[in-house]
Amino acid sequence: MEVPVNYLAVLAAALSSMMLGFLWYGPVFGKQWKALMGMTKESTDPTKKTGMNKSYVLMALGSLVMAYVLSYSLTFVSAYTQTTGIVAGAMVGFWTWLGFVAPVTLGVVLWEGKPWKLWFLNAGYYLVSLKIMGVILTLWK
Repeated sequence: MEVPVNYLAVLAAALSSMMLGFLWYGPVFGKQWKALMGMTKESTDPTKKTGMNKSYVLMALGSLVMAYVLSYSLTFVSAYTQTTGIVAGAMVGFWTWLGFVAPVTLGVVLWEGKPWKLWFLNAGYYLVSLKIMGVILTLWK
């Protein structure tokens, strides 16, 4: 079975994830995130100068892969549940988050000793991001 992929929708979904990340970890929750990560101005200044471009490129590639795979999931779920539109996109985003992202990211709290608040902040970003990507992918068929 050939699954049609709208590559422009995948690109738009990936860009939406990057834009949300810019807002989420910048003006909206940036100060909280840095504090929960234990970052200080002194510790982040050298980081800004080295490796930021590489980090953004790798994150963009990760967002593209996530959007591409989500488009496949959306196709199969829509066919199986006979659900379409915004509901289908939000549903696929939620279940993908609950089944894959939320459990995997728990290691930050369980094994790395990071605070639960950090997990909720990061997991919240992925929940919102996946739901937005799902909606974009389902509406832009």
